Amino acid sequence: MVQYFEWDSLGSENLSWWEIFEKALPDLHSVGCTQVWLPPPNKAMVPDGRGYDAYDLWDLGEFDQKKTIATRWGTKSQLLAAIAAAKDVGIEVIIDAVLNHKLGADAKETIQAVEVDPRNRKRSLSGVKTIEAWTRYNFTGRKGQYSPMTWKSDHFTGIDWDSRGKKSGVFRITGPGHHQGWSQRVDDELGNYDYLLGADIDHRHPDVQKDLEAWGSWVIQETGATGGFRLDAIKHMDFQFLVDFLRHTREAISSPSLFAVGEYWVSDARILRRRMSRFDGELAFFDVPLHHTFHTASKMGEEFDLRTIMKNSLMRLCPEDAVTFVDNHDTVIGQTLESWVDAKFKLSAYAIILLRPEGYPCVFHNDLYKPDTSEIATGLRRLMKARYKVAYGPTRDYFLQKNCIGWVRDGNDQSETGCVVALNNSSRATTLRMRGIKGNANVEYTNIIHPNHHVQTDNNGEGEFNCPPFSANVWIPSSVIELLHTDNNL
Repeated sequence: MVQYFEWDSLGSENLSWWEIFEKALPDLHSVGCTQVWLPPPNKAMVPDGRGYDAYDLWDLGEFDQKKTIATRWGTKSQLLAAIAAAKDVGIEVIIDAVLNHKLGADAKETIQAVEVDPRNRKRSLSGVKTIEAWTRYNFTGRKGQYSPMTWKSDHFTGIDWDSRGKKSGVFRITGPGHHQGWSQRVDDELGNYDYLLGADIDHRHPDVQKDLEAWGSWVIQETGATGGFRLDAIKHMDFQFLVDFLRHTREAISSPSLFAVGEYWVSDARILRRRMSRFDGELAFFDVPLHHTFHTASKMGEEFDLRTIMKNSLMRLCPEDAVTFVDNHDTVIGQTLESWVDAKFKLSAYAIILLRPEGYPCVFHNDLYKPDTSEIATGLRRLMKARYKVAYGPTRDYFLQKNCIGWVRDGNDQSETGCVVALNNSSRATTLRMRGIKGNANVEYTNIIHPNHHVQTDNNGEGEFNCPPFSANVWIPSSVIELLHTDNNL
């Protein structure tokens, strides 16, 4: 999977982002990309909103709302054309679904609410009081097309601004139709993590469930984005609703295996694994713990013990449910979840997620097209091509040294070859002795990251695989190097 956008991505003077994506499809296909995660396609609260400030899910850049027809990313017709072009080259598109909240209401309502402690949402800071809240969503530009539902305070659990008192905070909406309070089927951080921002959607309300479930099947069928969903901020959402939403969508479009991955930001793999059990196996999860380990390793340098690199990870605990990643739009410098993996370790991190069999790797647009250094983009393309062409078969690990680890993929019975991988996070060149692919003797290997480096295995099929300082290294038999020659940089 490739995440084809960044926080500040924007179309050019002549091309929308959807059109830029469409033009990149041949390149994405050439490096083995099979799915693309695109940014939220829905109308945002402001013309240049990224879609996480969700206003109208049913407007994909088609209606004159919020002072624009197109979204930040382009028009609906451009989106549909890009998705169709992606399917033509064998790439599926994943829809980023922002179902937790709404922003940019059309009108205020006078409602009853209780102010709660932002650090403990179970603790009330006031009694029931009257506030004015931006909770009315009329979608007058769409005029009921696709969905007749308009939204009001009954459909939300909380809000963050009292217009009457000119005060920001966390206000739990109460009164008629709001007797349930926060959902209890959410993460327990801050006492209860139902509320995140904006007008928080009440996923227990029948009207809400009906509208969002209808949208789920509609957006897949309308756009042709058969790759499935990336579900935003599910830590804050009623987990039973999400289970029902995915089951309903799969049944409605007759696609029981429709892919879905959830964003649940917890850095302890065992805690996250327990949280995952609530979702009945209906979706995969981003391996946030592994990302944080990558970040830590990149900061610690040679003080980090590489033998522990996968210890705290979904990749290790539940590989079939793990979507692995190195960085994304939320981890870049300056963002709330800033945890950027430094350049010295970035290719090593990508080698782990791309060249091992555990997990489903997601590559970040920034690292592929706007990297910290040119070496990252060049090396990443070679790693992606290696996954596509040669990283097959069983794995033999050589996690023997604190600062240098390796593994060998032995290929398979379908004539798919394997590879030899070694990582070094120290300032010293290191040698790792490993048995080559299937233990074949007297084989010459070429390092695809450093193509001038070669290794010859001996009569026992073993070789001394040399690793330069702070490097990721991947060797394949020199006899099959032509498999990667479609990469012009090799």
